[in-house]
Amino acid sequence: MPKNAAIIVAAGRGSRTDGEVPKQYLSLGGISILRRTAQAFTGHPGIDAVAAVINFDDRDLYEKATAGLDLSSPVAGGERRQDSVRLGLESLTATPPDKVLVHDAARPFVDADTITAVLAALDETAGAIAAVPVTDTMKRGSDGHIENTLDRSSLWRAQTPQGFRFAEILEAHRAAAGGPELTDDAAVAEQSGLDVALVPGSENNLKITTQEDLHRAERILMTGSTAANTGLRVGSGFDVHRFAEGDHVTICGVTIPHDKGLAGHSDADVGMHALTDAILGALGEGDIGQHFPPSDAKWKDADSEIFLAHAAGLVKERQGHINHVDITLICEAPKLTPHRKAMIARIGDILGLSGDRISIKATTTERLGFTGRGEGIAAQATATIALPC
Repeated sequence: MPKNAAIIVAAGRGSRTDGEVPKQYLSLGGISILRRTAQAFTGHPGIDAVAAVINFDDRDLYEKATAGLDLSSPVAGGERRQDSVRLGLESLTATPPDKVLVHDAARPFVDADTITAVLAALDETAGAIAAVPVTDTMKRGSDGHIENTLDRSSLWRAQTPQGFRFAEILEAHRAAAGGPELTDDAAVAEQSGLDVALVPGSENNLKITTQEDLHRAERILMTGSTAANTGLRVGSGFDVHRFAEGDHVTICGVTIPHDKGLAGHSDADVGMHALTDAILGALGEGDIGQHFPPSDAKWKDADSEIFLAHAAGLVKERQGHINHVDITLICEAPKLTPHRKAMIARIGDILGLSGDRISIKATTTERLGFTGRGEGIAAQATATIALPC
């Protein structure tokens, strides 16, 4: 029997983020918002079971977002949020937990300390929620004019997770079913007379609702200033391939006609090789040759997308994300600048990055050295990633 369970509410379809995909499935730093949220709970030592309540119209999106995570079978949501939570609670009745946390799927930056604090508070009270005190002066207004100023000293902004003793919150939700809509589970608990404690939350535990919220979340990732302790790392890579017989070269996943080809055990994609090494370097995971030895025949003529995707996968395995990549391609010919947009798009597809996080430049060595003599192509790359410390 699970002692502590978590329900992630992910059934909403409406989106103020101006996209066709529900916000919980949008990419944030190459990882879906829902996956980041789920990982916060599946990776917490105090949580024994995690289930998501979803809209089954989004089942394919859900399966893709949560692939490989240790989650219970998803639960079909209801018409309103409180209906979805009640259905999630009902799904746990076969093996009821002692405590249950309810969390918004669109709050991907909840930290382990907050989860721990909410769970601990339930030893003393029937309910507890993460919340932050209001620090701004609060005004009540009507028709665009101030009516009066509120005393902010006792005001808090409610967040999730909201935790409860399971049997009591289930009974409260059953009693509230069919009644007026309540905006959070603390309100359901209050209506049933349950005592709910306030646990200090975090300003970074934002709920992504609008496009501006999404931009703010991206800024948090870029600076590494999430509530969880996150550190930025930078890795560099360099690669060279000589010209050989052929009629094209493949650079950053794009086939470019040329009077020569590039020699290499795989497809000799010098740009992807340098970038793969940069990501591996930032991770402290050696180089591409250690992961894909050229002595192994199975990598002969292999698509270098395999190598780059592997490096990106290692970042995700460590719950990190790639912030930015920069590639410089060095050769006299062929002309690479006309293919820059296609290269950026291909790298973006593999890494799950938007184009503004990918820099690809082409230069020459003014006919000096082996690239200047037209003997081959060189590439250097830099990758900036963020990893939990």
